[in-house]
Amino acid sequence: MLEQNLVSEVLKVARAGGAEFADLFVEDKVTSQLHLLNGGVKDAGGGNDFGAGIRVLYGTKVVYAYTNDVSRDGLRTIAEAVARANGFGGEVDASGAGGLDFRVAAPRKIYTVTKHPLETKKLEKLALAKRASAAAKVGHVKTIDVRYFDWVQRVLIANSDGLWVEDERVYSRLAVNAIAEDGSHRSDGAFLPGAGMGMEFFDGDLPERAGAEAARIANAMLYAGFAPAGTIPVVIGNAFGGVIFHEACGHILETTAIEKKASVFADKIGQQIAHESLSAVDDGTIPGAWGSSNFDDEGMPTERTVLIEKGILKSYMVDKVGEMKTGYTRTGSGRRQDYTYAPASRMRNTFITEGPETPESLIKQVKYGLYAKTMGGGSVTPGTGDYNFTVNEGYIIRDGEIAEPVRGAALVGNGAKDLMNIVGVAGDLARGQGMCGSVSGSIPADVGQPHILISEITVGGRA
Repeated sequence: MLEQNLVSEVLKVARAGGAEFADLFVEDKVTSQLHLLNGGVKDAGGGNDFGAGIRVLYGTKVVYAYTNDVSRDGLRTIAEAVARANGFGGEVDASGAGGLDFRVAAPRKIYTVTKHPLETKKLEKLALAKRASAAAKVGHVKTIDVRYFDWVQRVLIANSDGLWVEDERVYSRLAVNAIAEDGSHRSDGAFLPGAGMGMEFFDGDLPERAGAEAARIANAMLYAGFAPAGTIPVVIGNAFGGVIFHEACGHILETTAIEKKASVFADKIGQQIAHESLSAVDDGTIPGAWGSSNFDDEGMPTERTVLIEKGILKSYMVDKVGEMKTGYTRTGSGRRQDYTYAPASRMRNTFITEGPETPESLIKQVKYGLYAKTMGGGSVTPGTGDYNFTVNEGYIIRDGEIAEPVRGAALVGNGAKDLMNIVGVAGDLARGQGMCGSVSGSIPADVGQPHILISEITVGGRA
């Protein structure tokens, strides 16, 4: 993407003010999207983002600048800006090429794209979206909103230690929302599968399954009564049910929180923070997963990081600055939305691992409670882990059996407390896809879990 001599020169300029370290992130991203409403095209678009960012470290102080001008003059402009950011007022010495002897990282492909989106016609993508829309026209569904996305991100990462990494990330996603209506009754269902794959992700009947799942949820909840309120046992479904762990616990296991002591889990490595039935990992190496990549956005190979093992805290998610500030070893977790953000420690594919139970055995243990089959969005208080999440599809559990559907349920709790209350974990691990927002922007991330049983949690409802 850029010549090594130019990169070497730019990194030298960036360090001219006394910075101990400098890195360069160059990005070329091509996006494509379609929006269908009831089978008709409402919008179509795409674009190309091309730019670069330079980060320097003065000790643990971070200075970052970016530009969409990747010419020599454009890159030198931001390099000189970061060089002067710490009070340096002298002459910037840019003579020579910087003298860096880059070590080009060996190719590392944890997945292979067989049908590249850039080589696929828009009409083929439209046909996929139309198939999903047609499959969602079931029962009382009256409105079907389908969005198709793909993007290809090519990156170059180089630093003053001599690192040189080039990588290509490919993402594909289909988002289906179905609205069911019947007189005064109205409900909606959504299903948003995605992967770090090309068009091969849509092989088989995935578009039909996506449309059918969104419609199933909408129809199932159409005549549901209101959920009860109180502190009761809850069984949470697999796949996107893991959003609660991601939001309420995952973020406070990132060193962006740990380094500030803004986490209840700070300085608790080796201590029990969860029930012994629970183990959890953050894995950036799963082939084709939504949050996977060959390298993180600092150029480090991704890895599988065990966060919790049988209730014991084993590791945090650590980027370069987090390692410097906390002393914990980097885990290949430095991520960013694009070149306009400096990297930070972020989750990749974060999930609770399999346990010995079955979904049926967990439900059998509950005399009266709630089955939160599919979860929706919510909010979390950073640092404390206090959360409030909606339940998109819920059912009452009576005497160990799934009973009537209920709507309007919300789960209200605290991540640290509720880890101790997860007393049963099934073996049906599945993952769901989302966009995770934090200090370094919005990035693709998998959440996941098997079915789990929480012995008690506050349920907000109207009944």
